[in-house]
Amino acid sequence: MKTSIATVSISGTFTEKLAAIQQAGFDGIEIFEQDFLASDFTPREVGRMVRDHELEITLFQPFRDFEGLPEPQRSRAFARARRKFDLMTELGTDLVLFCSSTHPQAMGGIDRAAADFRELGEIAAGYGIRVGYEALCWGRHVNDHRDAWEVVRRADHPNIGLILDSFHTLGRKLDPETIRRIPGDKVFFVQLADAPAIEMDLLYWSRHFRNMPGEGDLDVTAFTRAVLATGYRGPLSLEIFNDQFRAGLPRQVARDGHRSLVALMDRVRRTEPALEPALPAFPAPQKVDRVEFIEFATSAKEAAPLEALLGAAGFARAGQHRSKRVTLWRQGGANVLVNAEEEGFAHKAWATHGTGVSEVGLLVPDAQAAQARALALGAQPHQAPHGPSELSIPGIRGVGGSVIRFLDRRSDLARIWEVDFDLAPGTDAPEGAGLTGIDHLGQTMAYDEMLSWSLFYTTIFDAAKTPMVDVIDPDGLVRSQAVESGGLRVTLNGAEARRTLAGRFIEDTFGASVQHIAFASRDILASADAMAARGFPLLQIGANYYADMEARFGLDPDLTAALRARNIMYDEDATGGFLQFYCQAQPGGLFLEVVQRQGRYAGYGAPNAPFRIAAQKRDARPAGMPSY
Repeated sequence: MKTSIATVSISGTFTEKLAAIQQAGFDGIEIFEQDFLASDFTPREVGRMVRDHELEITLFQPFRDFEGLPEPQRSRAFARARRKFDLMTELGTDLVLFCSSTHPQAMGGIDRAAADFRELGEIAAGYGIRVGYEALCWGRHVNDHRDAWEVVRRADHPNIGLILDSFHTLGRKLDPETIRRIPGDKVFFVQLADAPAIEMDLLYWSRHFRNMPGEGDLDVTAFTRAVLATGYRGPLSLEIFNDQFRAGLPRQVARDGHRSLVALMDRVRRTEPALEPALPAFPAPQKVDRVEFIEFATSAKEAAPLEALLGAAGFARAGQHRSKRVTLWRQGGANVLVNAEEEGFAHKAWATHGTGVSEVGLLVPDAQAAQARALALGAQPHQAPHGPSELSIPGIRGVGGSVIRFLDRRSDLARIWEVDFDLAPGTDAPEGAGLTGIDHLGQTMAYDEMLSWSLFYTTIFDAAKTPMVDVIDPDGLVRSQAVESGGLRVTLNGAEARRTLAGRFIEDTFGASVQHIAFASRDILASADAMAARGFPLLQIGANYYADMEARFGLDPDLTAALRARNIMYDEDATGGFLQFYCQAQPGGLFLEVVQRQGRYAGYGAPNAPFRIAAQKRDARPAGMPSY
């Protein structure tokens, strides 16, 4: 099935948009009239440029306020239509979108509108042009695809058909199943857009908050299934109005758009196999079993304080890579690698970002299948040299240029530690301070990248996302959203203000990916005591927090005192409780966290984040600076 995108969906000049759309892998474009009018190219030049980019013009749009007008407006509308048909002939496209009228003088009536379109169809036929009628969800008289279809049905002309837009159907909360009753040959074109669930004026919502399928809360999959059930096999096209995308990088937005369409078609064929949308075969998404390892890129000099921090957290040195300057540190089920190579990818990562997480290893059911799916969805592969007796581990590039590695238990990859490392005896899973594994990773990015990376995770993996929440930093707002896939939990934290803790991390590390790592504990009080005894640099939480915490949750005073003595923070909901403590931020801003989940608590202690951030900023204040 062909993919298409409206030029209004991305930023840049017309030529920049064409290059980005071609590079992302689309088959065609909708030319938004405003984009054409703003350019200095003639219609023939535009048509030639599109074809030179190996694209086709799938649609010209929009024509506004046509049907149901009194004279003389009606005659003017038909004259405008003829001029647009002349323009389309020069462009080299045969399909135009007419959206339902919002004109204040437009008169209602299905038969009146149908008569106008029947007459228009005769004119369009002389040009070899087809006209698609779309119901705007804020249209004056027609705002429902069922009414638009009735207009088309009564017009009864081969050059008049229906255009369906997921936003106009789902935004008005119409049942997409009603689309299945429409003959597929009368559906001329399909536009797709998602949006977050926000109660607001439909026009404003549409013009500012649309996003790619899978990035919002609308059931675009159900809509697409209904469309394909009609027999429609034309292009699936994106029409996205989004302030953030208009300011974003054209190539990133176009790449995300193509990824979203491929993932959408894959969801359709897996949920309703009879509707195979002519998509190349690639593996189904998998849930992640666990985070098998994280790898720090560092230097020989900076490795010592990093390893001292790991030691204070209860990790033990468990092995040495057979051919590289990579040390394995273990505790419970957590594996941490410290890479101090002086060449190669890790060295470049350290030179760019400083000491930080450069790779994350994920244990999945089938590593090769996981990589194949990621590549089919536009992920960038990562190839790294390896010794003749060492494993070649599939990998892709992730947030901030970091690497995600795929491991499994079904292949030689299950033997990574025995094959690639000289292991110290008795270090399979040292008890240490009672940490059992990696609970979650906190990845920080510019706010305008959040939707992109959320889409990355939720399309490549069998993953779900939580609602976005606002985290209050004393110097601005940070937006946070969690993505979860089995044993992988990632919090995506988007910074807009550079003075926030997240904004400073991005700036200080030149866009490193992981700002904090949260380890799981089976007994957080015991872990805190054991780590304090080893010299772990605990972040100090203020007394005011504990007085409020005790009153808010009705905690026993003795428990409050125990938590306060260890700088452990607490949260709870109807499903369980959550305890957490932190280390002081390290150079560059990276920090460690230890958590214990009680019951079925699935959150991340978001209500505690403002107090943790305030404590970190107090801790980072230069000596002698007042706190007011």
